[in-house]
Amino acid sequence: MDFKDCIKFANDNKTCYLATAEGDQPRVRAMGMWYADETGFYLQMQSVKAVSKQLDANPKVEIYFQAKDFSKVMRVSGKTRPVTDAKIRARCLEERPFVKNFGITTPDNPLLAIYQVYTGEAYFWTMADTMKEADLPRIKFG
Repeated sequence: MDFKDCIKFANDNKTCYLATAEGDQPRVRAMGMWYADETGFYLQMQSVKAVSKQLDANPKVEIYFQAKDFSKVMRVSGKTRPVTDAKIRARCLEERPFVKNFGITTPDNPLLAIYQVYTGEAYFWTMADTMKEADLPRIKFG
């Protein structure tokens, strides 16, 4: 397996669980990942949300992706950075038109927060891997 497998799995299973930290308190929430490609995993949210403030304070995350039939899991650990590229931000408005419902109609709107998990590692897990998690191969990216 390589990072292309991670990209495909994430794009096929976009509902994920994102873990952040607020001080010493872990925070987890379900999210709809925007997309993944060879540069990492992209998450969109509003800048006024607690999750955005948590990522600004501590860019380390873990994301849990699960196959729809529960047969396979992918865990991603890494670091995020805010996306400021105007083309990517404009693309978000095109591909996620519901964002306009939040009053975000232009790519430069400060309410639009996009984060890229740009470096880290991922691994896959199945029920057959119970008790073997530490031995599973890690796929580095970024």
